[in-house]
Amino acid sequence: MPAPRCFIIRHGETEWSLNGRHTGISDLPLTANGEKRIAATGKGLVGDDRLIVPKKLSHVYVSPRARAQRTLELLEIGSKERLPWKESRKPEEDEPIRTEAKVVLTEAVREWDYGDYEGLTSKQIKEQRAKDGEEPWDIWRQGCPGGETPEDVIRRLDAVIADIRENHHRKCFEDPDASGDVLIVAHGHILRAFAMRWTGKPLTETSLILEAGGVGTLR
Repeated sequence: MPAPRCFIIRHGETEWSLNGRHTGISDLPLTANGEKRIAATGKGLVGDDRLIVPKKLSHVYVSPRARAQRTLELLEIGSKERLPWKESRKPEEDEPIRTEAKVVLTEAVREWDYGDYEGLTSKQIKEQRAKDGEEPWDIWRQGCPGGETPEDVIRRLDAVIADIRENHHRKCFEDPDASGDVLIVAHGHILRAFAMRWTGKPLTETSLILEAGGVGTLR
């Protein structure tokens, strides 16, 4: 039996991701190019004969930020129930039902809280810290002043991983016909941290680079 998988997808391009500004709580829309590229990703990777098979999905975790919500919409997984942020489900002729997976908005997969660094580029942060006589910034070790520490992020991600393994993946080893793949639509830093915790490694060992609209697979 194939092992159940966890797909991680970073939201599409925004104006701030395009110019390198750290975007945590700020709610920005996708650019036109970002929407176009995510739609292409959906056509290329989502389907019965594609990487992400909707009928094999058990659960979908989505960040509450609008850019993540729009990304899931454009992937067109064909959710049976209306999306949590929508008043009604799209007509079936526009998007056929392809999955029974429950779609949940959760703060557990929101982006790292950048605190005082919200909206700044890495270059600006570097210059600011040098001016204040502080050591170079490493989010994986230091976190963000006024925002989250690495320990904060580890606690919430480890809870998500435990939920996935207990409530969605475990059943696949008990019932070969069960649907157990999971999809997470979220953000760059938090998904890179998630991958490290999934593999049982400290955040400081991260080597994953996930560009806007990037897709990763974890088993």
